[in-house]
Amino acid sequence: METKDLLKKVRKIEIKTRKLSSNIFGGEYHSAFKGRGMTFSEVRNYQFGDDVRTIDWNVTARYNEPFVKIFEEERELTLMLMVDVSNSALFGTNNALKKNIITEISATLAFSALQNNDKVGLILFSDQVELYIPPSKGKTHVLRIIRELIEFKPLSKKTDIKVALEFLTRILKKKSITFILSDFISSDYEKSLKIISKKHDLTGIKVYDKFEEAIPNLGLVQMFDQETEEIKMIDTSSKSLRDNYKREMSLNFKKFNDLFTKNGAGTISCRTDESYIKKLLNYFKNRG
Repeated sequence: METKDLLKKVRKIEIKTRKLSSNIFGGEYHSAFKGRGMTFSEVRNYQFGDDVRTIDWNVTARYNEPFVKIFEEERELTLMLMVDVSNSALFGTNNALKKNIITEISATLAFSALQNNDKVGLILFSDQVELYIPPSKGKTHVLRIIRELIEFKPLSKKTDIKVALEFLTRILKKKSITFILSDFISSDYEKSLKIISKKHDLTGIKVYDKFEEAIPNLGLVQMFDQETEEIKMIDTSSKSLRDNYKREMSLNFKKFNDLFTKNGAGTISCRTDESYIKKLLNYFKNRG
């Protein structure tokens, strides 16, 4: 992608997602994800209605009038975005690729963190860790993350969530707010998820397409597997094939929800033709 085109895409996503973060998500994000506690800020004169437990008796005695202690929330939080960049993210219908929705959600979360002066880090993964950007602050840093989300070309086409979770365990020692954005068409990550969820505030965001829920009856169709690059002829007129596929995908959804819930982690499921704005807002409000 040429630099000019890339900058246009970055700018377009920045305008859309930053506006959402400023007008909608900033306060909800702040309420949903609390800081590490309260720290002393200053003292001021006692006002009617102040909690008497906050009176600073030493200062009150010195000036012979009541003063109270003021505390502020100590945030300094770290937001980690773990984004699946395997080839299955390139699937989508109605002009909405899973990758594009994942990019917009990630950008919205990043700008929400920026507005609250939190650090943001990024892990792009396939069946290996493709890119790691350490957590930092600032608009320039967030724009770099968005650029990588748009133009990064992974070395591998396959998915292994376990590899990404194990990497996070090694490189991030302090507690973080971690979002995993993927279609979660992966297996054998249960143990790693259990370990991560004990240390970090974890949320899984499953992004999927409506045609991944059920195969329509379209007769004999040529299908291309984005990850294995295999081409197969599938007879979608077969009711048993459609029923088996629908059952398998239902089990995949159940596994995703059950696994995260069992480990005390949050879940958001968002179809590419649905509003991710409503999904995020509801999630933040329920947490807050």
